[in-house]
Amino acid sequence: MAASVWKRCVTAAVKVKCLSPSFSARRWLLSAAYTDTKVWEAREKEPLNLALLANNMDRTYDRNLPVSSLTVSRFVDTISSQEEVNQAEYYLYKFRHSPNCWYLRDWTIHSWIRQCLKYGVKEKALHTLKNKVQYGIFPDDFTFNLLIDSYIKDRDFKSACSVVEEVMLQEAFDLSSTQILSLYALASYLATRPQLAVSEERMLGASLLLCGMKQENSVGLSAQLLGNALLGKVEMSKGIHALFKGMPLSWERGYLSRALAVMEGVAAASGDVKLSKDSLDYMNDLLQELSSSSDSKSSGEESAGEEVKKENPVDEEDEAEQANLPQYVSRFKELCSRLESEGKVDSTSFLAAGTALAQQNMAAAEKPDLELYKSNVPAWEAERKQLIQREKELREQAEQEKREKLAAQAAAAAEQQGMRAEQ
Repeated sequence: MAASVWKRCVTAAVKVKCLSPSFSARRWLLSAAYTDTKVWEAREKEPLNLALLANNMDRTYDRNLPVSSLTVSRFVDTISSQEEVNQAEYYLYKFRHSPNCWYLRDWTIHSWIRQCLKYGVKEKALHTLKNKVQYGIFPDDFTFNLLIDSYIKDRDFKSACSVVEEVMLQEAFDLSSTQILSLYALASYLATRPQLAVSEERMLGASLLLCGMKQENSVGLSAQLLGNALLGKVEMSKGIHALFKGMPLSWERGYLSRALAVMEGVAAASGDVKLSKDSLDYMNDLLQELSSSSDSKSSGEESAGEEVKKENPVDEEDEAEQANLPQYVSRFKELCSRLESEGKVDSTSFLAAGTALAQQNMAAAEKPDLELYKSNVPAWEAERKQLIQREKELREQAEQEKREKLAAQAAAAAEQQGMRAEQ
C-alpha cells in the first residue's frame, strides 16, 4: 500500500513543527497583507436586495431569456450568510448552463471564493472548483492561493491538495507563491501517510511533477522524483493510456525512467542540489512493491491464462515497458550509491525542506502578487462600471422604444377611431 512507503521516513517529517518559533506564528504561510480583505471590501457597493435579484433571475430564466453576467456578479457580491452562499451556487450553475455561460467575470469567481471563505463554507468553493465545467469556476493564481492557504491553516492537507490538483489541471503553476504553497501542501499530505487509490496516485504524481518542474532547487527535484515515481507506478500497473488521459502529461512511456533521469541529473549537477532521503526511500519501496506485484502477476497468469489476459488493460508496448522493471531496479541502486558517495542525499525530509523553502522565499514571492492584485481590482471595477453604464443605456433605449411603440399604437388607434367617426 502507498501508506507503507512513508512508514520508515515520516518520523522526521512530523518533527518539523519544532524547527523554529516562527511555526507557531505561521509566518511561512501567506501573510496577513496577502489575505487582507481591505482592498476588496473597499470597492464601491451597489445597494441591492438579494431577494429581488433572485426573483429577477428566476423570471428571466422562466421566459427563456439569458441572465447577464453583471446580475450574477451582483448576486455573489451581495451574499451575507451561509444560506445565501447556497443560493448563489444554484445561480452559478444556472448561468453556466445558459447562452451567456462564457461571460462569467474573473471578479465574480474571485468574489465567490472570498464569500465562501468569509462565511465558513470552503467546501462549497472546493465543490464548484472540482466541478468547474458545471459551474464555470476557473480562478486566477491569487484566488487559488487564498483557498490553498485557508486549508493549510486548518491543517486539512487533503483538501489543500485537492485544490493543488485543480491548479495542476489548469496548468496554473505560474506564480512562485503558488508553487511554494502547493509543494508544502503536497509534502504535508504525504507526511500523513494517506491510503492512496490508483486515481489519487495519478493526480498526486502529476501535481508533484508539474509543480516540481517549476522549482530549480532540491525541493523541486525531490518533487519531480516523487511525481515521476508515482506516475511510473500507475503506468506499470494500468498502462500509459490510463495515465495521461485527461491530464496535462506527456503520452511518452517511461515515467520510472524519467525518475531515474532526475537522480542522474542531481548526481551530475555541480551546484548544491540534493534529493531528500525520504523521497529516495519512497521510490525504493515503490520499486520493491512493483517487483513483488510483477512476480505474483507472472505466476497468476500461468494459472489464470486467458481470463487475466482479457482483464489486462495494457497493450504490447506497455508490456515492453514493464519488462524494463528489473533494469530500473538495478539502475536505481547504482544511482543511490553514487548520490550517497557524492553527498547528494539530504537527510532533511521532503516536508522539512518544503517548509524551509516557504519560510525563506514566501515573503519575496508575495510582493509581485500583491502588486498585480492591487492593479487588477481597479481594472475589474472599471470594467464593472462599464457594464453598469451599458446596462443603463440599454434599459433607457428599451424604454424609449417602448414609449415610441405605445405612441405609435395610440396614434393608429386614434386614426382608426377618427375614420369610423367620419363614416
